[in-house]
Amino acid sequence: MSPKLPSPSHFHLNSHFQGQQKKFKKQGVFGDMYSMMLFPLPLPKDVSIIMESDKDSAFQLPNLAHAFREFLGTREVGEFVSGALAGAMTKAVLAPLETIRTRMVVGVGSKNIAGSFVQVIEEQGWQGLWAGNTINMLRIIPTQAIELGTFECVKRAMTSLQDKWKLEECPKLQIGSINLNLSLSWISPVAVAGAAAGIASTLCCHPLEVIKDRLTVSPEVYPNLSIAVRNIYKDGGIGAFYAGISPTLVGMLPYSTCYYFMYDTIKKSYCETKNKKSLSRPEMLVIGALAGFTASTISFPLEVARKRLMVGALQGKCPPNMAAALSEVIQEEGLKGLYRGWAASCLKVMPSSGITWMFYEAWKDILVVQKCHSL
Repeated sequence: MSPKLPSPSHFHLNSHFQGQQKKFKKQGVFGDMYSMMLFPLPLPKDVSIIMESDKDSAFQLPNLAHAFREFLGTREVGEFVSGALAGAMTKAVLAPLETIRTRMVVGVGSKNIAGSFVQVIEEQGWQGLWAGNTINMLRIIPTQAIELGTFECVKRAMTSLQDKWKLEECPKLQIGSINLNLSLSWISPVAVAGAAAGIASTLCCHPLEVIKDRLTVSPEVYPNLSIAVRNIYKDGGIGAFYAGISPTLVGMLPYSTCYYFMYDTIKKSYCETKNKKSLSRPEMLVIGALAGFTASTISFPLEVARKRLMVGALQGKCPPNMAAALSEVIQEEGLKGLYRGWAASCLKVMPSSGITWMFYEAWKDILVVQKCHSL
């Protein structure tokens, strides 16, 4: 078979290409590049260019629904939701005690628990015991979610960091001839997590606490939520919603630290003594109540000063700072004035703490523990 000869048109195109290459040969780099782009050399047989189909190369939006479902299934979200549900269920039951406690702490009405109950019912009816409960529920849901969720996250982070530094050499600080080992072994992850939880929840939810106190103490001036928000903003702008934030943080820090530390310590000690891996619901209730009682007793004078600062403007006499508020209480009522309303506070704090921990651990078992076991 005779070989197939190129057609005349092929010689014509080939001579044309050679002429164009000679034309751009002396144009330097850009000329050579231009000639290479216009007249590329044939590729070897073992090299090929693969072009993706239009379907594969088309831009695709991320699956937001799948990402959102994965986010909702994380441990952190489960802990936040458990805290919110536990707080809401607890407040729904204990709202009357919260009303009586607030009135006694700030010195409004009767000075004993039974008298305060009777006075509230006579003045406002049974619904007066739930005065401010709407804002209380709106306040407690984010507060407990942030507080318990932050506690769990920080405790895990601190524990992980301590374990890492145990395996590795801890950082050292040299000051002249003095070498200091920056070990974290002496720091309690639970105490740090408790302090962080209290600070985070206070910074986020303090405006709701201010509104709740105004609704409880002065219902004639602040009859409902919308009027309270409008009047507070009218009186002092955004800053009025953060009135008393400094003493609140000072009072919250020791309470929150002690509260979470005592609960974790009592829980671990009890489990080790009884050789148990977990607690029953009644045991959680009792241990949570003991933790709340201890924390409230230690930090109660700061709570008295904080409440007096927050509502002092309503009575026309607001101490300049927490030390002045404490001094004022001692001068007027003596040392016992620092624990005025302590019994009512314990009556509210102990069941509140116990019920909160019981509900929180129950919801966490459902939303976190069982989900982790099923994976």
